[in-house]
Amino acid sequence: MRKVLISTITGVLVIVVSVFLAKYIINSKENRRPRAKKVVKTIFVDTVKNGDVAIKVPANGNLIAKNRVELYAEVQGVFRTGSRLFKTGQEYKTGQTLIRIDASEYYATVQSAKSEFYNLITSIMPDIQLDYPEHFSKWKEYLTNFDLEKATPRLPEVNSEQEKYFITGRGIYSSYYNIKNLEQRLSKYTISAPFDGVLTETLVTEGTLVRTGQKLGEYIKIGVYELEVAINKTYADFLRVGKQVALTNLDKSKNYMGKVVRINGRVDQASQTVTAFIEVVGDELKEGQYLEAELNARSEANAFEVDRSLLTDDNQIYVVRDSVLDAIDVDPIHFSNKTVVLKNIPDGETIVSKPVAGAYTGMLVKVSGQKNNQTVK
Repeated sequence: MRKVLISTITGVLVIVVSVFLAKYIINSKENRRPRAKKVVKTIFVDTVKNGDVAIKVPANGNLIAKNRVELYAEVQGVFRTGSRLFKTGQEYKTGQTLIRIDASEYYATVQSAKSEFYNLITSIMPDIQLDYPEHFSKWKEYLTNFDLEKATPRLPEVNSEQEKYFITGRGIYSSYYNIKNLEQRLSKYTISAPFDGVLTETLVTEGTLVRTGQKLGEYIKIGVYELEVAINKTYADFLRVGKQVALTNLDKSKNYMGKVVRINGRVDQASQTVTAFIEVVGDELKEGQYLEAELNARSEANAFEVDRSLLTDDNQIYVVRDSVLDAIDVDPIHFSNKTVVLKNIPDGETIVSKPVAGAYTGMLVKVSGQKNNQTVK
């Protein structure tokens, strides 16, 4: 019995001591976590000054040569070697031979027809001398100047009905126009450069048998190009032929100046855009090169332009009033790639000029370059 009593007392004492010891440890423990301090963000601001803002419409596209010729064969024959190789990148001057197709067989046919025509006129000369002596001299001169190696000269002018009937009855006109038709076809065996330019595509080589209707290549004039751009129909009314347009290349390293030369009169139903063509001149430009354009569509009065990131989804921007952020409603009228033109902002309003992470109405801020005199607890 004594041992039980001693054990019970000892247990109670241990429990009491443990409770007091635990309270002591809890009360003596220091709070090591410091109280969080409220951070006041530093912001950048700008003062609104409304005025005339130029609405610039961005556009882009690839250059296309203004003067382009697709080369097709109108006759059949073997492609012969010319003074220059028919290769991509080869430059030619105006009048130089681009393509020469073997025409030896057809040339003989033309010469045979011209010889028969010459003999036909020779055969009627005695009758002209007897019946129409007043016209004999001009036909004699025509025969004298007739050269089989040159193009058939134009027939002498007929002054009387009798002479006309006589010439027609002998088949002179039909033979003449038949030869001119043959000569016209003979000229198609040679294709000459219509202007200074370069070959951009070649589909045949020397020695190839060329067939009628076969495409041979493409030839363009270098230095003069057009940029085809699509403009929203909202700004189509502000475009004018002859208007100057600023152009830049993809990496913004070079600037060019072009002008609007044509505007399509139809609106694309799918995209609701109007196609405009901008002419640009430059020896260093190449067909297919990508350029970006900025077209001055119009000027908006009493407006202010800011970065697009400053406009919220609710069409509001943040302003600063007594070191506190506030939001005001604005009216966006034009969006570009980086900026937005706004209206209904009071003159002299202090707006946030750079985005603030986690911004909200009532947020305490400090304007960059100013001291914050307010103590925040």
